[in-house]
Amino acid sequence: MRPAAAAATATAAALRLRAAAASLSATHPARLAPRRAALLLPPLRGFCSPAPPRASAAADYEPPSRLPSPVMDAQFESFRSQLDESSTLRDRIRSVVSEIESASRVASAALLLVHQPVPLEDVLGKAKAQVDVIKGLYAQLAEVLKECPGQYYRYHGDWRSETQAVVSMLAFTHWLETGGLLMHAEAQEKLGLSSGEFCLDVEDYLTGLCFMSNEFPRFVVNRVTAGDYDCPRKVLSFLTDLHASFRMLNLRNDFLRMKYDLRRVEEVYYDVKIRGLAPVESKQEAAQS
Repeated sequence: MRPAAAAATATAAALRLRAAAASLSATHPARLAPRRAALLLPPLRGFCSPAPPRASAAADYEPPSRLPSPVMDAQFESFRSQLDESSTLRDRIRSVVSEIESASRVASAALLLVHQPVPLEDVLGKAKAQVDVIKGLYAQLAEVLKECPGQYYRYHGDWRSETQAVVSMLAFTHWLETGGLLMHAEAQEKLGLSSGEFCLDVEDYLTGLCFMSNEFPRFVVNRVTAGDYDCPRKVLSFLTDLHASFRMLNLRNDFLRMKYDLRRVEEVYYDVKIRGLAPVESKQEAAQS
């Protein structure tokens, strides 16, 4: 075959193949799309494979070694020693205070018999026996506090409420004996706290007097029931003077409830008075009242 004829034959074959491909692409385009993509975009091997793990920078970091400060250690060691000593001292204080509370409850329970038909001497005798015990316990407490001079008010809260209850009991006992007020110096002497740094705090003394006034309304009612119609007048005179003295102090009303006890005693005295049961007062007693 001649070269010209062979070239013409090849050209004709190529035109036929191109026409067949165009016809197939028009009728079935989806079949050729993957092939064209495969021909145009060769596959990327390893594109979706996970990347090898990298070491964390934080794991490779090592903080510089540093020894604790000797000054800091010495300071906190001193704090630890002080706190341990304070805790031990407070445990000893609370042990003595627990005995004071127990003796005070026994004395208060003995004073409750004053509301019953029991001789006053027997009631006061049982209460006074506990006062001597309480005085000895306060002496023990003073010995413990000598180990921490100058720190009275640091531990004062450990026996504050117990001391207030003791003062209330002492003041009521004193009134039953004398009909007058237990003074601050007398209370200190009864408890053995009149010397040295360990003394009877003024606020504890005043609070104890307020607690003592709570006993009078019940006492007055029971005494009137027993036929003692002059008791309301005596108690009213005492509470009136005491309340007037408290009003001289700059204290809050919610702290002092004595005025309510005074009002209840006034009501009892009023009832006895209007019924004609109160004894006739002399002119001197009326002037004093």
